[in-house]
Amino acid sequence: MDTIIDFMKRNYKIILAVVLLSVSLFAFKINSTKTADPEKDKMLLELLTFVIEKGHYNPAKIDDAFSKGVYKDYIQALDPSKRFFLQSDIDEFSKYETELDDELMNKDLTFFELTYNRLMKRMDEGKKVYSAILSTPFDYSVDESFNTDYEKAPYAKTAKDLKDRWRKQIKLSTLSSLTDRLKIQENKEKGISDKDDKSVSEVLKPGEFADNTADVEKDKSADGKPKTFQELEKITRESSLKSLDEYFGFMKDLTRDDWFSVYINSITSRFDPHTNYFPPEEKERFDVEISGKFEGIGARLQKKNDFTEITELISGGPAWRGKQLEAGDVIMKVAQGKAEPVDIVGMRLDDVVKKIKGAKGSEVRLTVKKVDGTIKTIAIVRDIVEIEETYAKSSVVERNGVKYGVIYLPKFYIDFENRDGRDAGKDVAAEVESLKKAGVNGIVLDVRDDGGGSLSTVVDIAGLFIEQGPIVQIKSAGRKKEVLFDRDKKIEWDGPLVIMVNSFSASASEILAAAIQDYKRGIIIGSKQTYGKGTVQNVIDLNQFVRSSDQGDLGALKTTTQKFYRINGGSTQLEGVSSDVVMPDRYAYLKMGERDVDNAMPWDKIDPAQYNVWTKNSKFNKAIADSKNRIAKSEQFKLIEENAKWIDERSKENDYSLKIEDFKKNQKAIEDTNKKFKSIADYNYHLKFTSLPQEMEAMKKDASLKEKRERWHESLSKDIYVEEALNVLDDLQSNPVAKKSVPETLKKEKLVKS
Repeated sequence: MDTIIDFMKRNYKIILAVVLLSVSLFAFKINSTKTADPEKDKMLLELLTFVIEKGHYNPAKIDDAFSKGVYKDYIQALDPSKRFFLQSDIDEFSKYETELDDELMNKDLTFFELTYNRLMKRMDEGKKVYSAILSTPFDYSVDESFNTDYEKAPYAKTAKDLKDRWRKQIKLSTLSSLTDRLKIQENKEKGISDKDDKSVSEVLKPGEFADNTADVEKDKSADGKPKTFQELEKITRESSLKSLDEYFGFMKDLTRDDWFSVYINSITSRFDPHTNYFPPEEKERFDVEISGKFEGIGARLQKKNDFTEITELISGGPAWRGKQLEAGDVIMKVAQGKAEPVDIVGMRLDDVVKKIKGAKGSEVRLTVKKVDGTIKTIAIVRDIVEIEETYAKSSVVERNGVKYGVIYLPKFYIDFENRDGRDAGKDVAAEVESLKKAGVNGIVLDVRDDGGGSLSTVVDIAGLFIEQGPIVQIKSAGRKKEVLFDRDKKIEWDGPLVIMVNSFSASASEILAAAIQDYKRGIIIGSKQTYGKGTVQNVIDLNQFVRSSDQGDLGALKTTTQKFYRINGGSTQLEGVSSDVVMPDRYAYLKMGERDVDNAMPWDKIDPAQYNVWTKNSKFNKAIADSKNRIAKSEQFKLIEENAKWIDERSKENDYSLKIEDFKKNQKAIEDTNKKFKSIADYNYHLKFTSLPQEMEAMKKDASLKEKRERWHESLSKDIYVEEALNVLDDLQSNPVAKKSVPETLKKEKLVKS
């Protein structure tokens, strides 16, 4: 959830000082070696520590307390479920608990080497353990249990204890899948579809290796008769073994550098949760995420044991346009243009991706095993691929004779390398213009689950709705505040406005919501509080600090350089933005905000900026009051609130019986309670959402886009939060909206569902 401030690229005095000094300290050549290079690792530690200490907004003191935090985070990251290390390992590691600050200062890798080598050894042992466990049937009549609260669990004292922990964890995962299979088979005998039975594969997903997708066809005997318990138990164990093999295959692909990155990030995160090291591949993924585009063929891949499988073709990309590849194809070889193909079976997924991606206009040839089993070589010319899900989109809905527009913004995206490229500010402005042409009377801007992005796009978007004025204040350590303004007097939309947020709206989303709220320009509705991230990060390319590097790309550092503040002087840090209208949220009681994260920076405030509150809507306060009254009386919202409390209670239950009869009873109790909340997912307020004309034309040529939009429109028509946003727009209208009577059949339907 990061706010990447392109403003920092122009106003870079703090980081510039770091750059100039570090050039003299680190401008040397890195020696190349195909094996682990301790000197390179030491240099990276020194470089990262130096840049953080000089560029961070408020760098932590590197002392014994710092060391203890690094130790705790790193050991937990290596073995979160405590299924690899023994207590004797921890006893050995703990000698370094207060020495990691000294090791960091001395560029000493002793602790990392010790833990890395031990983890590799324990993982090799673990693979033998799970294979042996899954070779024989489980006895589900034994009265035993397993607790999944790993944080409170002790480490196993002996190899025998550890094996028993593996056995219980795998047994729980397999039991969960087995009961799903039994339930599906029982439903089929009764003529009930598993789609109609929401209890299947939905109530309990314990363990990290659970196979919860029961293949119904595979669960039939050759003669079509239901399989016996013993047969289903064997199938489930085989599925669990396959899941574990795939997990360990993924772990095997991780290199020493990958594990060293885990160690580095255990250090950087002690400065604050958003200061992180990006290895080269991670930096590339970050760039794609923030820009929404990359150069390649436009296919999503996944590793299945030694094979690389295509899971999806990105709409509009070269592979999608070529119509020769399809989901399920397995890539066997990759060739660059006319060069000899390279066998990629067994290759790391990241390395496969590197070979397939490439510059626009270049050719790649893939040898694939098609879904039907045939082998085919397919040539594809790479191009720029846009990830459509990244970008803003809008829809129009009409009710009671009044049109409204809904804009969904998943991210505040921008292409820093191409100012003429797409960015959230320009795209939202275009959506607003299109909605105006469509004759809408109000706009809902949905930034739920929007984790942030570029600050300049926030300023641009907020500026669409006000005449001009400050949008956000920024403060660097030891410097005066700086205020970012919308200086364009033009107002793109001066009508009713609602901003939708939830507890995952963070950073840039919070800046936008806070500015709109402070101006009283629109009404903020959603969760009680947004995420609460009020810090600014800058991504620093580490390659600029070295003269040359035979090692290749060194990656980048994302570090917190500033804090941002509302124009009223308050901070969104920890507190987030409080909605004007709070709507019950299923996850309201779970701890998932910045305030619940270790090392989060504190809340504070500064002087307010000068701004003029919006005065063109006399119905503002009444609309808020009316919405609160509706929500308080809504049976559906009461049910959501009750569900939220139940989810919170369920999250604290970690003890599971491994005796099948007791497990089924517990499952049945959960299912019975869960049925009460089924109407939350079934809710529908029966309005039709449609695309704008230009998108409808695009949908005629793109079946994938058409399907995605239809799914989105259907979800909007079932979203009670969107419904209430539209109600608020009704209340904000200058002329009262005539309320049409609800048909009696619909009243009965809603009554039943609530």
